[in-house]
Amino acid sequence: MSSSASFIFLFLISFLTSFREASAQDPTYIYHTCPNTTTFTRNSTYFANLRALLSSFTSRNASYSTGFQNATVGQAPERVTGLFNCRGDVSLEVCRSCVEFSVNETFTRCPNERDVTLYYDQCILRYSNRNILSTLNTDGGIILYNTQNVTSNQERFKDLLLSTLSQAATEAAGSSRKFDGRKANLTTFQTLYGFVQCTPDLTRQECLRCLQQTINGLPTDKIGGRLVVPSCSSRYELYPFYNESAITVPSPPPTPPPVSAPPRREYSICYLCAIV
Repeated sequence: MSSSASFIFLFLISFLTSFREASAQDPTYIYHTCPNTTTFTRNSTYFANLRALLSSFTSRNASYSTGFQNATVGQAPERVTGLFNCRGDVSLEVCRSCVEFSVNETFTRCPNERDVTLYYDQCILRYSNRNILSTLNTDGGIILYNTQNVTSNQERFKDLLLSTLSQAATEAAGSSRKFDGRKANLTTFQTLYGFVQCTPDLTRQECLRCLQQTINGLPTDKIGGRLVVPSCSSRYELYPFYNESAITVPSPPPTPPPVSAPPRREYSICYLCAIV
């Protein structure tokens, strides 16, 4: 092989490797919680049950197309229950990637705790020795918010934000996959985007209750924020952060008086023990 041909071959290999690495990005980590109140050992029955549970989440038969799966393995007191829930607007491939990544991460972030929740932007993974299925849980949440304040017409911004997210919550609670996204005009050139989601195992009333709590806990004086708890999440931004084509987004209402707030992604974090 000539030197020029060898150079071209090596360039193509390098390009394809870089492209593969760039296209296979890891999910965006948000937060995790695993209280060190109950633990297990690696030779325990609980650990064997947990490995079986996590293996079912990464198997070829896992419910990536629906974005949600729950399971129970073993008998009390070594029983483990768990679930994963992908963000409603992501593709099957993104859901699969996020779940597989979170399963691989769990023993790094929470090596021997029995009660674990891992939050990523694209999915959530939970398991416990307690029954967490079809059970509303708003404990151990996290708030992330943009550091920039709304600088004008704050009351109008707050009213529009809460009404937009409340409408999304009502729609999400009544749907089978328990998520909704929608937008509203702030100015002629600026749009507010909102997204809410519950785990689909909740009832309509439980989902609505969870979303109302997270919406009420959002910082309404900031130009962006989210509140995530084990059973649901609410988020708003001044830029499109979700896949609108995956959601039937209602047309925004007529443009209200202007609110000057340039969208930037500079975030601070507030950790919560409970949302009440």
